[in-house]
Amino acid sequence: MPANDLQDTPAEELTGKVVCIEDEPINLAIVEELLKQFPKVQLITATTGAEGVRLVREHRPDFVLLDMHLPDTSGLEVVRQLNEDIASWGLRVTILTGDTLTMDIIKALSLGAFEYWVKPIEARVLESGLRRALTARKAHPGRRFPH
Repeated sequence: MPANDLQDTPAEELTGKVVCIEDEPINLAIVEELLKQFPKVQLITATTGAEGVRLVREHRPDFVLLDMHLPDTSGLEVVRQLNEDIASWGLRVTILTGDTLTMDIIKALSLGAFEYWVKPIEARVLESGLRRALTARKAHPGRRFPH
């Protein structure tokens, strides 16, 4: 299937992996609920930056949702740690924040984060972003971690 067709693919047929790095249970619950419409999309969650970086490197997701305010570190620091992965294999990181545009968000975007979304996440924003991420990954399937 051509990559552009993913935009028109029924939600139940989209496949991929999402790592959500978020420490607030209500925000994780929102993401889990919104992703239920994509039964073939695997959600992997982390509640700290260190755990999130480890899970991203272990599971090689198609898409990362990253909270900017984590208990052990900032989202900006997580982006710094994943910067090489973003550049080398096209990892798509979207920042989740309750803040308006801040210098940390701008820095994270300059380090390779793809975009930022203001919380609470809206269903249409998540669906659109997920489809873009899966489209990008399917269009460049060779851009993966080396085994």
